Amino acid sequence: MTPPSVIDRRALAELMTDEERRFVELHPRSAELAASGRRHLLAGVPMPWMTRWPGGFPVHVAAADGARFVDVDGIEYVDFCLGDTGAMTGHGTVGLAALADRSTTMLPSEDAAWVADELHRRFGMPKWQLTTSATDANRFVLRFARHLTGRPKICVMDWCYHGTVDETLAVLGAGGAVVSRPGAIGPQVDPALTTRVVPFNDLEALDRALAHGDVAALLMEPALTNIGIVLPEPGYHDAVRAIARRHGVILIIDETHTISAGPGGCTRAWGLDPDIVVIGKPIGGGFPVAAYGVTEEIAAALEPDLHGHDADVGGVGGTLAGSAMATAAIRATLSTTLLDADYDRMIPLATRWTDGVAAAIAEFGVGWSVQQLGCRAEYWFCPLPANGAAAAAAVDEDLDEFMHLWALNRGILMTPFHNMALLSPAHDEADVDRHTEVFGAALAALVP
Repeated sequence: MTPPSVIDRRALAELMTDEERRFVELHPRSAELAASGRRHLLAGVPMPWMTRWPGGFPVHVAAADGARFVDVDGIEYVDFCLGDTGAMTGHGTVGLAALADRSTTMLPSEDAAWVADELHRRFGMPKWQLTTSATDANRFVLRFARHLTGRPKICVMDWCYHGTVDETLAVLGAGGAVVSRPGAIGPQVDPALTTRVVPFNDLEALDRALAHGDVAALLMEPALTNIGIVLPEPGYHDAVRAIARRHGVILIIDETHTISAGPGGCTRAWGLDPDIVVIGKPIGGGFPVAAYGVTEEIAAALEPDLHGHDADVGGVGGTLAGSAMATAAIRATLSTTLLDADYDRMIPLATRWTDGVAAAIAEFGVGWSVQQLGCRAEYWFCPLPANGAAAAAAVDEDLDEFMHLWALNRGILMTPFHNMALLSPAHDEADVDRHTEVFGAALAALVP
């Protein structure tokens, strides 16, 4: 945590009050729409996560294009949130015209084979299926893993996030017990019955967890991103692969956020060797699609069970999954963006963002840190954590809210769950430098 001697908490509270007042003054139309939404929308918003923004009510969007959006009060923002990676390509990449003559027919379109070929080219997995979200993809591949191994449990990293998959909403509690993640609503069963949890970067703990012989799959991000960016230690993934193989555990890599590392995510950039890859959000340019790819060995074992009259009741699928519209969205996205040339632009911009934040941190001596994974970057109010529990313990909600609201009131949108910025092909150096300016001004206001 940031030393109390560095940040005056009374001054922080006063600054926050000023920023909250400024926010209300700037957004009268958003305030009206928020009040209207509370009439018939649960929690006042179409999705609960939309309540996470500071300021008393969410900003309502009027239009978005590229790396910017305009709210209903006519204010323009540089968007470093990008739908928490869903719009990583920039807003409006997939135009409605590309999807206008598509629908859902429960039959493949001419785009389907192209999409599978492209995903194979990027991630190396030879066989693919499509879903409507990475949550669904993770649910399905966990079913496959239990089916193929005959084992009941999965293993995840402490403080991971893999969508709304029940088995993954678990953390290590007192004495190393597996407990529900704080905030998890209505778990189906005690997560200790379904899940083993280990700290990221702890190979000994992973080996012990898998040695029980009851784990079907290890589901993990190659770097933690949903509790802040926590990178693997040198040699970690080679050891993870070896441990999983020794214990007969299927290794699933979730690249939904870590596609920030390159066109084929960390799987390609770091030469990983998973059994299954999951990728969601950005591959559809904002359209709700996801995919999972498997090895030839797993495909051969699964395909007999994916044919025939029972294919629709196996717990895998979805009427809208793999539709003509979905495959058109993926093709329109991956044929035009998230290409090598895009990353050649995006990653240096993220480095410029990181360097600007690091320079401000050093200038004001606050003891914070900043981390980067490809075109994704994030700052911490503490030294870099080595695992999810350390990252969770370092959360400073008061500072989080202030920094987010300070930036929002000055035309900068950050990801609400943490202090993350994502750089799209549509961002430019001026956008990055504007964030550096706003970030530095916040520190100048905070530090006496």
